[in-house]
Amino acid sequence: MNAILEQRYHINVGNLCGQVRKRHPWADAKIVKEVIDEKLFGILGEKTEADDKKPLKKKKEKPAKLEDQKNVVVASAPPSEEEVNPYSIFPQPEENFKVHTEIFFSDGSIWRAHNTKEILERHLKATGGKVFTRFPPEPNGYLHIGHAKAMFIDFGLAKERDGNCYLRFDDTNPEAEKQEYIDHIMEIVEWMGWKPFKVTYTSDYFQDLYNLAVELIRKGLAYVDHQTPEEIKEYREKQMNSPWRDRPIAESLKLFDDMKRGLIDEGKATLRMKQDMQSENKNMYDLIAYRIKFTPHPHAGDKWCIYPSYDYAHCIVDSLENITHSLCTLEFEIRRPSYYWLLAALGLYQPYVWEYSRLNISNTVMSKRKLNRLVTEKWVDGWDDPRLLTLAGLRRRGVSSTAINSFIRGIGITRSDNSLIRIDRLEYHIREELNKTACRTMVVLNPLKVVITNLESGSIIDLDAKMWPDAPSDDASSYYKVPFTNVVYIERTDFRLKDSKDYYGLAPGKSVLLRYAFPIKCTDVVYGDNSDTVVEIRAEYDPLKKTKPKGVLHWVAQPSPGVDPLKVEVRLFEKLFLSENPAELEDWLSDLNPQSKEVIPDALAVPALASAVLGDKFQFERLDLFVRLRVSILTITSKAGLGGNFILEFLLRLLCR
Repeated sequence: MNAILEQRYHINVGNLCGQVRKRHPWADAKIVKEVIDEKLFGILGEKTEADDKKPLKKKKEKPAKLEDQKNVVVASAPPSEEEVNPYSIFPQPEENFKVHTEIFFSDGSIWRAHNTKEILERHLKATGGKVFTRFPPEPNGYLHIGHAKAMFIDFGLAKERDGNCYLRFDDTNPEAEKQEYIDHIMEIVEWMGWKPFKVTYTSDYFQDLYNLAVELIRKGLAYVDHQTPEEIKEYREKQMNSPWRDRPIAESLKLFDDMKRGLIDEGKATLRMKQDMQSENKNMYDLIAYRIKFTPHPHAGDKWCIYPSYDYAHCIVDSLENITHSLCTLEFEIRRPSYYWLLAALGLYQPYVWEYSRLNISNTVMSKRKLNRLVTEKWVDGWDDPRLLTLAGLRRRGVSSTAINSFIRGIGITRSDNSLIRIDRLEYHIREELNKTACRTMVVLNPLKVVITNLESGSIIDLDAKMWPDAPSDDASSYYKVPFTNVVYIERTDFRLKDSKDYYGLAPGKSVLLRYAFPIKCTDVVYGDNSDTVVEIRAEYDPLKKTKPKGVLHWVAQPSPGVDPLKVEVRLFEKLFLSENPAELEDWLSDLNPQSKEVIPDALAVPALASAVLGDKFQFERLDLFVRLRVSILTITSKAGLGGNFILEFLLRLLCR
């Protein structure tokens, strides 16, 4: 109060709102701000001329001299409760009798969402007072990194409170759903480190949903409508009631039964909830509860030809499964009134609904519709293309679930705006993880042959190479063997004909150090058809390592005379889109990066990579991080008549090369 009286309208209202939020996490932020403004006006009265002026900034004090700072202990601010535990913002199940949503009707009445004491007691008895959440994906595509945030919140809250989280497939649209997507989702949830309490389907409750729809009609709160989609849209825009809105209850009951028995053609009738067509919220405009679709269901079979809508089924199944916290992204906030209207109309338990900001990342698209188009029109190589931020694509790219969850925790789960998060932030967490888990090795992408003239042909010197930068010298498991012979290969870009002071590669008459091996000096150059094409370099090596060149190169040698090094296919990936936010572009497909994928079919690797298995991750020294994608064994006859070379495919790990 002293601060308010002293600072008047210059008081930090945001700080006051934050304090209220800690004590009343259910409170609507907009209402809190309005109440605080009203209270301030009651204390301070009308604003004065001084209140409208900007407060004078205090002059910065000169920094203390160095000797004065020696004894000063700088205390960093302790992390907030939300930073330590991001789930602390959520209330306990037993608190779910409080009002946190208001429904405003066009007749001036207001209904406040809450559970009665009796309903809440029944709910707590059924759950034992535990937290119950649900992760409810639609099985109409692969999951992307936005779903990772939803999993982190849904499964994470349940885990933190020693509760349970359902994996519930929201399968109300049989035309778009496939078993492939169901199988993928179950696999990827497990890969992300989450264990569902139970796997359920909205279709498991089709009979319950139908029975409740009949009850809704009997209460006069639903009706069968014959308007076309175009007519429904027109009537909604004009906020006009449907001509069939007030048809007799018995008539709607009979027609709804006809719909169920397949006696009405598809598109000729729907069941609509009788809500409030004159409401200020368009999601109260008599939403559709059921529509006719003569399509077999991937989970329920051909038992049904009417299917519930999301707006009808979602809240009811939340209630039937005794969900304590129904958590979703902010675009669903406008649906809260409809969610609670239906549960109140049926006298069902009402879960606590809370929305969080959706995850938007730069240089990609997150819409399932857009992702589906990229896949079906073959702009990318499937749902697990490493250029997509699908979880399958990230996994194939070598990203761990630990890195993804670390990224999600870092951005937080609050109701902030839908700001665009730069992909660099995700890559930071990926690098942090892979620097600890991806062992080092050597691969040459664009090979240039170097013949060591002072090393006898047939000589093989086995050298130790580090798998980790700080590998201890007494730990043999942290090293791998690389052969050094008289034929080695370096990167073509590591050689030039004209030297310069700022160049550390190889040039005629110049020496470089081959990593883990010896210094070599270029003594001759073999040209191709013209003086611009170099096909081979002759060099001498320094076996005593007396030379101390500045440049250090990675390399690969022939494992034995006349035998080519291990051949690998390397795929280099860059950002899929050129713009930071392609989703906002009208012609977003024209923003695709034509250089987002480069395939190098004939890179060379050290022999140790032949034993790599699916999922192994590597950092190619002086290049980048890669993951083993797959191995194909092909028989390739070399010039010497030897066969059996491995062809390995590797995948570029990170984008910032």
